Amino acid sequence: MTKILIIYTGGTIGMVNDPHSGTLIPFDFGQIQQNVPELARLNYDLEVHSFDPILDSSNMDASVWVEIAGIIKKNYDTFDGFVILHGSDTMAYTASALSFMLENLSKPVVLTGSQLPIGEIRTDAKENLITALEIAATKKNGAARVPEVCIYFDFQLFRGNRSIKYDSDKFEAFQSPNYPLLAEAGVNLTFFNNYIQKPSKAEFLVNEKLNTNIGVLKLYPGISKAAVEAITTSSLDAIVLETFGSGNTSTAPWFLNCLQEAADQGKIIVDISQCQAGSVELGKYETSRKLQQMGILSGYDMTFEATITKLMFLLGKDLDKAELRILMERSLRGELTRTL
Repeated sequence: MTKILIIYTGGTIGMVNDPHSGTLIPFDFGQIQQNVPELARLNYDLEVHSFDPILDSSNMDASVWVEIAGIIKKNYDTFDGFVILHGSDTMAYTASALSFMLENLSKPVVLTGSQLPIGEIRTDAKENLITALEIAATKKNGAARVPEVCIYFDFQLFRGNRSIKYDSDKFEAFQSPNYPLLAEAGVNLTFFNNYIQKPSKAEFLVNEKLNTNIGVLKLYPGISKAAVEAITTSSLDAIVLETFGSGNTSTAPWFLNCLQEAADQGKIIVDISQCQAGSVELGKYETSRKLQQMGILSGYDMTFEATITKLMFLLGKDLDKAELRILMERSLRGELTRTL
């Protein structure tokens, strides 16, 4: 029988109405079959690992990602796949982080959640959970159909490190602006094999060391020198520079000097676009040529979530700066598109 481990971290999906108080409270996921009787028809061997206490996804941090990765590491040989139930607000961060931490995956790790609690009449929780389990269990010729970290939400399966949450009200809460869907659930569950990572034959490894000493500098017209210097002169190891369009910034001498001084101090600076779709092209315009000349790295079409977590992962490996810079601009888990 196919064995799936459900890791319940928290989030709306695990909530039910308390008939006495009328408030939302978490239900015991150890009794999941009673709350979702449809699961019995899947004929899977399900086990549940619940966090205690459960977490609001706004409280997710690197230590929790390490804990999740450790649970998968401990149970990797026992289970065919893993489904992580997670609050939707930071789900894309967790999916991105796990994609880098879980190296040489050959089994599915599917994150899902819901916009409405599982006890609500119009909930999206049951469909998301049931289909996520089906995806985690599906094999072809004995191999997992989706051997990577992914997000399933509202009939669509996304690569985890290509996903963003774009809507807090719709059931269709996630998008993947720069990468196609991995699968779609309609009358049939359709997998788009050309876009799915191939399973690794190398030894499964878990990278549990992350460095979170990263700052973010989001540009806007009229940004002050004090605001820029607050980031560039701080004791950070890396800076994510959120620029305009295809990677463009102000060419004001004071601004470029701030970036140059940060780069000279050894800070890793990665340029990503504030646009959700499209890619950074350093040097395409004069306004980004200076960045290229001072050694600022291109984030290409990475999401903000993937950029942050990839930096945490690479900085945690204690690489020399030259190697880190090369790897930052290289696709490690399908997180970026680089056209040579």
